[in-house]
Amino acid sequence: MLINLKHRLQNFNRPLVMGILNVTPDSFYAGSRVDLNNLLQKAQKMLAEGADILDVGAYSSRPGAEQISEAQEWERLQPALDVLAENLPEAIISVDTFRAEIARKAVENYGVAMINDISAGDDDPEMFRAVAYLQVPYVAMHKQGKPETMQNNPQYVDILKDILKYFAKKVEKAHLAGINDFIIDPGFGFGKTMEHNFELLKNLEKFKIIEKPILVGLSRKSMIYKTLKIQPDEALNGTTALNFAALERGADILRVHDVREAVQCVHLFQSLNSKNNNL
Repeated sequence: MLINLKHRLQNFNRPLVMGILNVTPDSFYAGSRVDLNNLLQKAQKMLAEGADILDVGAYSSRPGAEQISEAQEWERLQPALDVLAENLPEAIISVDTFRAEIARKAVENYGVAMINDISAGDDDPEMFRAVAYLQVPYVAMHKQGKPETMQNNPQYVDILKDILKYFAKKVEKAHLAGINDFIIDPGFGFGKTMEHNFELLKNLEKFKIIEKPILVGLSRKSMIYKTLKIQPDEALNGTTALNFAALERGADILRVHDVREAVQCVHLFQSLNSKNNNL
């Protein structure tokens, strides 16, 4: 599989690592929050540690998060994009937004290379049309419900079949819209119980039938820290364990708070599976 990432064809012979930069005051993991005073330093650190993509978000989608307006989202996002565009012009930047107008301004004004949409176009009917016009790779994530209520007793007939059908329809819609580079994200923690999350991870390889790259975001999520009865800031070891499990089951992109450890995880995964391994 290939995607056109900032005018370069990118394959997935090596899984990619996407570093999370949240310019929000209320993301679930405090360590992911940045402001303009430390944004550049954190972005440079992630790139130095091997991040392939930096994913910038200005709208918290944690369970129970309050909604903000489009104007508020752009007010948070624009200064961050100013800093990154001025200081790291070669970096591959993704913007985490479900709003078509935010996507359009980010790509047209700042050369953002990817749009990461937690709603797969469900929360803004203009998103597919906008991405097709912008011709950038598009991450479509599955979620059930809205962030403020999505963890209130989510229900599925068969979670694996339900989400596979969901993505099959989204791929068809994307093709008809003219979106060339489409990436799927099962949406761990977004309208799913703990059992749902582990069922999805256990069967992640089944999403290969969609024939699109798979992005996985497990980093420090509740399925880790609640299972282990710890706090998010103690969940790095568990994150690495589940990231490796995701790689074994076909993940193409790891979206993470801790880049160095994820890059090491990818390296060890590749070494383990190398045909030229002389161990």
